[in-house]
Amino acid sequence: MTFPQSILHFFVVNGISVLIALIFIQVILSWLLAFNIINLRNQIVSQIYYGIEKFLGPIYRPIRNVLPSMGGLDLSPIILLFALYWLRDYVVKGVLIPMFG
Repeated sequence: MTFPQSILHFFVVNGISVLIALIFIQVILSWLLAFNIINLRNQIVSQIYYGIEKFLGPIYRPIRNVLPSMGGLDLSPIILLFALYWLRDYVVKGVLIPMFG
């Protein structure tokens, strides 16, 4: 792997991994809020939750517009996770990195 390929691989793959981690944190926080283990009256929890929601909301919006309404069940994080794993494992490593070689 050449130097430009390794730099591209490092930033793209780690950027996607950070998005995946944020999705997991947001999902776990929403479960903890739903079961009233934590609440949004705590200022730190509120800032973390709304910050992640503000960051991921625009990414979820196109997926939520396409998906039919399923009541209280939100499948957009799962679909986004599948898309990010596919993008990281197949597109970046199989298509994007060899293009810069």
